[in-house]
Amino acid sequence: MNIGVIRAYILNEFKDLIRSKMIFMVYLVPLMILILFGYGIKMNVKHARSVVVDYDKSKISLELISKMKNSQYFKLLPKMSEKEALKQMKIGKIDMIFIIPPSFEKNILKNQKTGIGVFIDGAYPMRALTMQSYAEGLIFDTAKSLNPNLKNLITINQRMLFNQSLKDANAIVPGLIGLILLVAPAILAALLIVKEKEEGTIFNFYSSPVGKIDFLIAKLTSVFFLHSFNIFNLFLVAVYIFKVPFKGNFLIYFFSSEIYILISLGIGLLVSIVSSRQIVALVLTIIITIIPGFLYSGMLMPISSMKGESYIEAHLFPVMYYNHLVYDTFLIGQGFGSFKNIFYFCILIVYAVVLLILGRLFLKKGLK
Repeated sequence: MNIGVIRAYILNEFKDLIRSKMIFMVYLVPLMILILFGYGIKMNVKHARSVVVDYDKSKISLELISKMKNSQYFKLLPKMSEKEALKQMKIGKIDMIFIIPPSFEKNILKNQKTGIGVFIDGAYPMRALTMQSYAEGLIFDTAKSLNPNLKNLITINQRMLFNQSLKDANAIVPGLIGLILLVAPAILAALLIVKEKEEGTIFNFYSSPVGKIDFLIAKLTSVFFLHSFNIFNLFLVAVYIFKVPFKGNFLIYFFSSEIYILISLGIGLLVSIVSSRQIVALVLTIIITIIPGFLYSGMLMPISSMKGESYIEAHLFPVMYYNHLVYDTFLIGQGFGSFKNIFYFCILIVYAVVLLILGRLFLKKGLK
């Protein structure tokens, strides 16, 4: 590895980015996407994963469970304790928890007011509001079927977890960070090599003794360095402009984002190597990054609610794994105390290594 050659290439790349005004795109486009989509997207459920913690075990509570089993809006999960149910909700495996208190039926028969506790995962605000209406409809419909007067004796004590205020920004903005850091670095990286092919300057590399690794390190370092600042920019916009809470570890957010940028650069690098025109590389990169970024980021629809092919496809794209870590650092804060977070972090590392190795293998030092 020739450090002097790499340094010269890096300086040349910075000069070229400044001369072509591309350096403004590095910061302007991500901030525009975050602000425009953060304010613009407003998300106002079938098979909501639900658990009933029944302390009463009465006729009314059994009727409620029976109606839930026969409803297409709820997917009743096996019985578990209240503590375990809350733990499972925290890691995203449960959407709703119904807690029926002891003496529930007894109080109703005595014409005394009683309540049912309903815990709802509020990470996706509009989804949470929909599930809230389902819960109210289920409970009041059950009461009405037994006795029309029971409805007035039941109160529903609801609590939204992980996004108590049900702000759209809390669900949209962290997901947009994953989309931006996938698209923006990939587009810039996709133009690095194909631009030299169009201009003919790639022959300087072909005819020089510079190795492929040195060439790629020099090409990608400037883009990686510039977009590393966007990790902080996007964080500041999310926290201070959109007021998204940050409950996790900043280092996990930072290092996950750095690895994710390497993945994005790897995608752009592969596109740049196989393309012969800049417009082709640009369109191909947009198709590869933006469409999966929207569909499988979990921003618009939770991955857990997907079925069949869409669920499999979501797991093939790195955006799902990164956004899981981002949502955790912003809204939940489990960090590496969760095995799932550690596993997803390792998957991102594997993605980055594989993509960069493929880029090195596909890059040919000479004409085909």
